[in-house]
Amino acid sequence: MSPLSHLIPNEDGTPLVVALVEDDPLLREEIEVHLNAHGFRVHAVNSALALDDLLTHVAVDLYVLDLGLPGESGLSLSRRLRSVMPHTGIVIMTARVALFDRIAGYQDGGADIYLTKPVAPDELVLVLRSLARRLLPSKVAKAWSLSLRDRMLLSPESQQAVRLTHREKKLLTALIQAKDNTLESWALCDMFGSNENSPPMNKHTLEELIGRLRKKLKNTQGEIAEGAIKSVWGVGYQLCITVVLK
Repeated sequence: MSPLSHLIPNEDGTPLVVALVEDDPLLREEIEVHLNAHGFRVHAVNSALALDDLLTHVAVDLYVLDLGLPGESGLSLSRRLRSVMPHTGIVIMTARVALFDRIAGYQDGGADIYLTKPVAPDELVLVLRSLARRLLPSKVAKAWSLSLRDRMLLSPESQQAVRLTHREKKLLTALIQAKDNTLESWALCDMFGSNENSPPMNKHTLEELIGRLRKKLKNTQGEIAEGAIKSVWGVGYQLCITVVLK
């Protein structure tokens, strides 16, 4: 048995959620199995595109990224994650050992830790635990929290829970993860597509959806939630409150 097998990722016993982005299938499986065995909840994907799909329905605490990915590079992905989620933890794990690459990982990619392969599995466990202890408490204390599993939005002050529809949850999740929490109207409409059980989204139905969500937030938090979702003229909508995904 590994000397680390007794460790639990979170002090309260809840598992840390790790997104592993690695295109080598054997290595990806090995890391996924090892981290799962040590109490993490791991979602392993092989590309940035697959990670984007994952983030529409899974709240991730920490990221482990390879640099040499198909499509969007790991460096670009790390930079993008850092720009929209400044408090998240990012570990780059790569075979690139040159000082230039390490500097780029930290400076351009915004990584917290740069590990060169091969990485001892138990070291990765300790790195992720240490990173979590340092970063996760930095989440804003007075933030709203959204449970992706049961579509419940919890206000920070009154602790009242708001039940969201599937579309409201999807809209809110997209704004949370967007750069500057802002998305164009056309992008929001396209996000819903036309293959769902409800009618296709257009500008009018989007405005109605935003209006209902604003009303729910205001009814829960009163004036504090006033302007929670702001219209950006000529662009679309911006989320103006802090929401943490759980």
